[in-house]
Amino acid sequence: MLSALLFFCLVGAVAGMIAGLFGIGGGVVIVPALIVALNQQGIDPGIVIHLAIGTSLAIITVTGASSALGHWQKGAVVIDLLKRMLPGLVVGAVLGGLIADQLRAELLERYFGIFMLLLALRMLLARPPKPGRQPAGMPAMFAASTLIGTFSALFGIGGGVLSVPWLARSGATLARAIGTSAACGLPIAAVGAATFMITGQGQASLPAYSTGYLYWPAFLGIALFSVPCARVGVRLAHHLSPRLLRRLFALLMLLVGLKLIV
Repeated sequence: MLSALLFFCLVGAVAGMIAGLFGIGGGVVIVPALIVALNQQGIDPGIVIHLAIGTSLAIITVTGASSALGHWQKGAVVIDLLKRMLPGLVVGAVLGGLIADQLRAELLERYFGIFMLLLALRMLLARPPKPGRQPAGMPAMFAASTLIGTFSALFGIGGGVLSVPWLARSGATLARAIGTSAACGLPIAAVGAATFMITGQGQASLPAYSTGYLYWPAFLGIALFSVPCARVGVRLAHHLSPRLLRRLFALLMLLVGLKLIV
């Protein structure tokens, strides 16, 4: 168990460094790293992707709290937008967890790979969102936040890559869109992780020290090391070109996405 915990600490350090270096965290980095780590531990391949996503969501609940608190203290969280998005985010997070439970591991890995490819293309081609538009009405806000919550929980990500553009289009400045997105990630991760813990109950092939699809050694090792190492990555990022970093990270996601699909 000690060797496994040390292995996950290493994964946390690498994942945190990459997340800080490329300015994007959550499951986009953690889930692929966990897939590799869990396979190395000899865990049943039929549940590896589910464990990776469920554990990633639990990690985001912890690590994302500090980010959300920092944005809150700087006044970068738009409470009105957060309140309007909250119901859809919660509903979507439950839906994402339930959908993932019904998908075979091979399909879920393939869909995650496709999702990574789409995110990579978006990073390479998309321009920064332009703020200043009026917020959408409640039906559109509920529909959008439900989709954000569903895809975020389904693939074990914090949701910032989806919610920031929507929040910016809803009238928030880019800084406040990022801050509000960080706050939006907490209910998605918490509800999504709880759903994965419940749907994973009764799986015969779960490893020891698991609660449903939450693998505690991975959670502890990665959560402990990802936050401090992310700060190191952030410092390194300031010495490199942001445009170059964006392209390098997009290429990394393309490679990971292709590997998961193939």
